[in-house]
Amino acid sequence: MRNHLSIKSWAEDDRPREKMLSKGRSALSDSELLAILIATGSTNKSALDLAKECLTLAGNDLAKLSRLTVNELCKINGIGPAKAVTLVASLELGRRRKDKAVDKKMRIVSSQIVYDHMRQYLQDLSHEEFYAILLNRANEEIRTVQISSGGLSGTVADGKMIFKAAIENSAHGMILVHNHPSGQLFPSDSDKSLTRKMVQFGSFIDLPILDHLIFADNGYFSFADQGIL
Repeated sequence: MRNHLSIKSWAEDDRPREKMLSKGRSALSDSELLAILIATGSTNKSALDLAKECLTLAGNDLAKLSRLTVNELCKINGIGPAKAVTLVASLELGRRRKDKAVDKKMRIVSSQIVYDHMRQYLQDLSHEEFYAILLNRANEEIRTVQISSGGLSGTVADGKMIFKAAIENSAHGMILVHNHPSGQLFPSDSDKSLTRKMVQFGSFIDLPILDHLIFADNGYFSFADQGIL
């Protein structure tokens, strides 16, 4: 079984470091990010296995994980003081960054806010990428998640992956975004078809799609603004 193999023996797309380099940090799960920090596994466990055990110990809650001590993390077979100290230090940096950040979350009240937010992810790209902005009940961003990355002419957005990300993050709504490197600001037939399917399914499970934005360096197209959502 793959779980008992070294991460170096996995397919490149399954290895956290290579996945980050090829797909970006937002494509990695919490356990994959932790695995990068853990770096190496033990005799019968990969770094990813150890990362999952750390999350399980914290009830899959990053806030609880950040409160665990070095001694508590060392109770996991395969996590020694060096790995535990690395995890605690990294999580402490994240906590300090959060403390210094503006308390008010980004609230989505217009398509322009979405466009400005997505510049950091999509500006100047030569290939297509697809994202979902996950929102709480107040339309505040919970997380922006990369769903897929493709080629010059398109990328495949799997509806199952979109809604899986939303459910895992307890989202109450979301906004879909993908870029057109060509600068074309109008949706293709496949863009329209995907949007219809996502809206219908979202409505069925009470997890609405609030907009689908097509991003280009020279502007954007909003399904909601055009009244075709």
